[in-house]
Amino acid sequence: MINERNNSQGEIEVVILENLVPKDHLLRQIDKYIDFSFIRNIANKLYCLDNGRPAIDPVVLFKMLFIGYLYGIRSERQLVREIEVNVAYRWFLGYSLTEPIPNASTISQNRRRRFRDSDIDQQIFDEIVRQAIKYGLVSGKILYADSTHIKANANKNKFELVQVTVEPKEYLEELDKDINEDREAHGKTPLKKRPQIPENKSIKVSKTDPESGYMVRDNKPKGFFYLDHRTVDSRENIITDVHVTPGNVNDVEPIISRVDVQKKKFGFDINFIGLDAGYFTNLVLKKLIARNIKPAVAYRLGPHTKGIYTKTFFRYDKDEDIYYCPNNMCLKYKTTTRQGYREYISNARNCSYCSLSEKCLSPKSQIRVIRRHVWEEAKDITVEVMRTNQGKQSYKRIKETIERSFADSKNIHGLRYARFRGLRKVLEQCLLTAAVQNMKKIARALALTKLSISFHMYNLIASLIYIIYATNPSLLKIRWGL
Repeated sequence: MINERNNSQGEIEVVILENLVPKDHLLRQIDKYIDFSFIRNIANKLYCLDNGRPAIDPVVLFKMLFIGYLYGIRSERQLVREIEVNVAYRWFLGYSLTEPIPNASTISQNRRRRFRDSDIDQQIFDEIVRQAIKYGLVSGKILYADSTHIKANANKNKFELVQVTVEPKEYLEELDKDINEDREAHGKTPLKKRPQIPENKSIKVSKTDPESGYMVRDNKPKGFFYLDHRTVDSRENIITDVHVTPGNVNDVEPIISRVDVQKKKFGFDINFIGLDAGYFTNLVLKKLIARNIKPAVAYRLGPHTKGIYTKTFFRYDKDEDIYYCPNNMCLKYKTTTRQGYREYISNARNCSYCSLSEKCLSPKSQIRVIRRHVWEEAKDITVEVMRTNQGKQSYKRIKETIERSFADSKNIHGLRYARFRGLRKVLEQCLLTAAVQNMKKIARALALTKLSISFHMYNLIASLIYIIYATNPSLLKIRWGL
C-alpha cells in the first residue's frame, strides 16, 4: 500500500537550531575543539574601531571561507547560497534560520581591500598549527616534505617569450671554497675564482597570470602551474608549513629555508625528514645533515651504460681516499674539477688484463674513471640511514603522510586548480586549504581520543565490578535479594 505524504510545508513549527545539527557533524566537532577567537585579535588592527559602519565580524567572514574550503565550494556566490539553505552551516556561523547571510561581495571586497596587503591567512594557519601542538598532535621530530603542482588560472597557449637574467646560485661561493680546500689537501693548486657571469635565457610568461611558471617535467602535464611546497608532521599528519612558488621552480630550492622557518617558528627539534628521490642532491643532504637532521630519502642510480658496472659496484675507502673496483684493483685520485667532482682513475695495465673489463669499460675506453663530489659524504650518510630500520620505516610512511595530504587537498578540498591569479592569492588558497585540513584532523583526532577514553573507562568499571562480585559472591546474593 502506498502512503501518500501530505504537503505540510506551510505549517508553523517551533524548532531549536541546536537540535537540528547532528551530534557527530564535522562542523560541530570543529567548533568544539578549535578556538577561533584569535582571528578577531589578528584582524583588529585592520579595522577602524571608532568610525564607519559596523563591519561583519571577521570570525564570521573567515568561518564562511572555511566552510567553502572544507567542502570544496569554489564559488563565493555558491557558498552564500549553500549557507542560506544549510542548517549546519548557519549553526556554525551563529546565524538563525531566518537571519540574512552576508553577501558574497562582502567577502571579495574584504579580500581585495582590507586583507590585500596583510598576512592574516598565514597567521591563521600558524595559529591552527599551534593549537595542534598544544593538544599534543604535533611532535616536530619526524617531518615529511614534498611539492605538488596546481593548475594556474591561465591558458597555456597564451604566452610571450621573455628574456630573463638568471643570477648564479648562492651556494657556488661555498662550493668553490670547498673545491679549493680539497685540491690543496691533495697537493693541487687552487682554481681561480669562478667568474660571476649572469646567464640569459628565454622563458614563457603567461599573458593571463604572469606570476605563474611554465612547467615542463617528465610524466607531468605541461602548462602554467604553481607549486605547493608542503611539510607534514608524522604523528597525526598535521600540515606544519605551506610555501608556494611558480611551477618552473625546482623542488629542492626552498626545502632548507622552510625547515629553518619551522624550527624558528614552532621550536621543532627535527630528527628525521622524509623526502622523495628528487631531493637526493649533494647540497640538500649536506645542509640537512649540518642541522643534525637525518634524511630518509630514496635514491636512484645515475645515468649509466646498460651492461656496464655502475658506480655502486665500486667501494670507496675514506681513510686511503681510493676506490676499489669489483676485481679489488684500486682507482687513485687524479684531480678535483671546477664542478666539484674528484676524479679517480684506474691503471690501464691492470684493466687490460682484467677478466671483468667487458663489464667495466666501455668499448672505446682503456681505463675507468669514477667521479665523487666533494659533498658526496652526505649521500653516503643518507644511504646508511636508509639501510636502518628506522630509516626504512620513516621513508615508507611518505605515501601515508605527505602524499595522502596532497590527495585530500585536491580531491576533497578543490586544490587541483588555482581559484585566483597571482602568487599571493594562490598562497592564500593553499594556506586556508591546509588550515581546514588541520582543523578536520584536530577535531577528529580529539573526538576519537575522547571516545577511546570513554570506552576504556567503561571496560575498567566493568572489570572492577566483575572482580568485586567474583571475590565476594555474597554481594551477588544481596544484590538480587537471594
